[in-house]
Amino acid sequence: MPEIRLAMQAALVERALCICTTLEEFETVHQLATTYDNFWCTVGVHPDNEDVIEPSVADLTSRARLPKVVGIGETGLDYFWLKERTVAEMEWQRERFRVHIRAARQTGKPLVIHTRCASDDTLAILKEEGESPGKDSRARGVFHCFTESMDVARAALDLGFYISFSGIVTFKNASDIRDVARFVPLDRLLIETDSPYLAPMPYRGKTNNPSYVPLIAQQIADVRQQPLAEIAKASSHNFETLFDGVTVHD
Repeated sequence: MPEIRLAMQAALVERALCICTTLEEFETVHQLATTYDNFWCTVGVHPDNEDVIEPSVADLTSRARLPKVVGIGETGLDYFWLKERTVAEMEWQRERFRVHIRAARQTGKPLVIHTRCASDDTLAILKEEGESPGKDSRARGVFHCFTESMDVARAALDLGFYISFSGIVTFKNASDIRDVARFVPLDRLLIETDSPYLAPMPYRGKTNNPSYVPLIAQQIADVRQQPLAEIAKASSHNFETLFDGVTVHD
């Protein structure tokens, strides 16, 4: 961790959001957030994780009220690893997602949404659970590590969500994702690492870390033909707006 923090400092990356993917790991993730003044965390159970503690709304809301916990997730739907199963057999995953949405609405903390090969159901469940722009009680949130189509981006934006881009946007074969990055309004755009995965070029295939965020920002700046400083300023502001539990002096 000291090496990562030094690399962040050298790259002028001021903050990190540590994402929880199981309740079993929450204490470890939360300890990172409470140990370091520029780290925060979420609470949630990733849709890919099976044979883990299944969260209740109370499990999530009780942890979400702890210091430095600023979001609910990672949650969502992932039909990529169906194996021998059908989509109908993934109801457990859809119910888990609903639990997270309800916890987010109860706590007022935003969702960190993962969706892969499941965008129609992801959007449908958000609407079923009451997500719509302009509603005071809506959960809000971000479609993280965005890899979906332009139509999915439009639908997410129409629901009031943010779109976050990872190192994938720098990959040679990701022109469609760069098109989305060009399209997303500046006030709804976020950048991330999805560490330890998806390191941006020229580090693709290596272990990712937060100090690589500027490489993603530079790619988005190039695609949008905007100054890097403008992308950095906007994404930082958007992070503070969405995750409003984050404070400079927390």
